[in-house]
Amino acid sequence: MIDTHVHFWNFDPVRDSWINEDMLAIRNDFSPKDLTAVYNDLQITGCIAVQASQSEEENHFLLSLAAQNEIIKGIVGWIDLLDPNLDERLTYWSNFKTIKGWRHILQAENADFILNKQFIAGVNLLKKYNYTYDLLCYHNQLADIIKMVDQIPDQPFVLDHCGKPDVKSQDIKTWSENIKTLAANPNVLCKVSGLLTEADWKNWTERELFNCFDIVFEHFGPKRIMYGSDWPVVLLSRPYQNWFNLVAKYTEQFTAAERKLIFTDNAKAFYGV
Repeated sequence: MIDTHVHFWNFDPVRDSWINEDMLAIRNDFSPKDLTAVYNDLQITGCIAVQASQSEEENHFLLSLAAQNEIIKGIVGWIDLLDPNLDERLTYWSNFKTIKGWRHILQAENADFILNKQFIAGVNLLKKYNYTYDLLCYHNQLADIIKMVDQIPDQPFVLDHCGKPDVKSQDIKTWSENIKTLAANPNVLCKVSGLLTEADWKNWTERELFNCFDIVFEHFGPKRIMYGSDWPVVLLSRPYQNWFNLVAKYTEQFTAAERKLIFTDNAKAFYGV
């Protein structure tokens, strides 16, 4: 099994200022070795390390971890997609085969950035190098994400954390409609990850989460969904195993072949690992 969404960092209070006083559980260093026991327990054999810091230094940091830890099967790094010399930078990074794709933290940006012609041209350049692109956004940004994605045909995309629906309020009607529209694009996949962080961290219910699962599985289907933990951010709510067990319980309704797609094969095909 492949966990398609984990982060590693040596905590820096300035760089990682998004980790505020309410997040003491993750104001620490997190390395691949911290996952060894839980992965062995759950029979997870590898992960995709996703950028948490928006700098090219982050790519070198993740590459160094991958060189020392076999569980890192691929990296989703960061690159300045507005850089006039983007083609040169992509040529440079293409020498590092562990890097499979890129991500920018779009949840921190506005519509003008998401629909910026230069940004869209930057994402459009990725397929020249067979790179994937992870879409990180809030539910209220999905309409702009759809407009962006529609301008970039044939680029492999994956939606992180199901587009961050408002699990806590269960106001998911507009999100659901946008998921249906986005999923109509065959080049977009979806990670079932990160939803505990969008819920009431301590008082969520299984039904609240499964209501969101229902929508993404209806529209993306088992052939375009990948399991991810969003570790260590998931620890703000529950231990790793709790999230894994929730996804495993929900997917009991699918065939063994479909579960293999969700937990293994889709990740291997998408990220080329």
